[in-house]
Amino acid sequence: MERSQIVALMQYGHSSISKLLLDYYARLGIKETEMMLLLHIHRFIEDNHPFPTPVELSERMSITDKECSELLRSLIKKDFLRMEDNQDEDQVMYETYSLTPLYERIIQEMYHENENESGSASNEDGKLYEIFEEEFSRPLSPMEYETIKVWLDQDKHKPELIKTALREAVISGKLNLRYIDRILHEWHKNGIKSSQEAKMHGDKFRQYQKGKRSAGQGKGTLPQYPNINWLDES
Repeated sequence: MERSQIVALMQYGHSSISKLLLDYYARLGIKETEMMLLLHIHRFIEDNHPFPTPVELSERMSITDKECSELLRSLIKKDFLRMEDNQDEDQVMYETYSLTPLYERIIQEMYHENENESGSASNEDGKLYEIFEEEFSRPLSPMEYETIKVWLDQDKHKPELIKTALREAVISGKLNLRYIDRILHEWHKNGIKSSQEAKMHGDKFRQYQKGKRSAGQGKGTLPQYPNINWLDES
């Protein structure tokens, strides 16, 4: 087999796994064999096979199907895994595995960790996650939680500034973290550090757009307007 074929084979079918899962499983008391089983379940779910049997799982591991069944029962009992009933388009009931309990446990662990490290400051961070969940009308995914954590810990954005960016996204009708990240990046590039400066920036842009519409201009590309046209996606 040629080297190019080997490389192509190794790159085939990558599975997307949150770094948080690898960072926190040991802290939650999950053993390596249990973790590998959860990863295989994750892979099956990605492949649209959400309820693999113990035999199917054990074929990919170095344990028997009986040992696999025992591990599955243990993970469900420990609230790392859940079995759910679903219904297809033909009203036929079927069962699936869900890793949502595991992700929720990871998020809880991160909350507790932040509280222990930074005390009252983490309370403000915790409220920030709650605000996002309220606006999104659903729990945050592990990847979304990690993105917000990067804004706080690595980019050093203040929670109040992130909340203001969320408000701008709501006003613009583009409620997703990618758009909010663009807003924060633009504010950082323009030296905006406070929520008051950010609000003025956003209000000025909207005022400019309103004036443009009133003047009867078309929907072409916005003319150059220093530090204002960051919300335009045309």
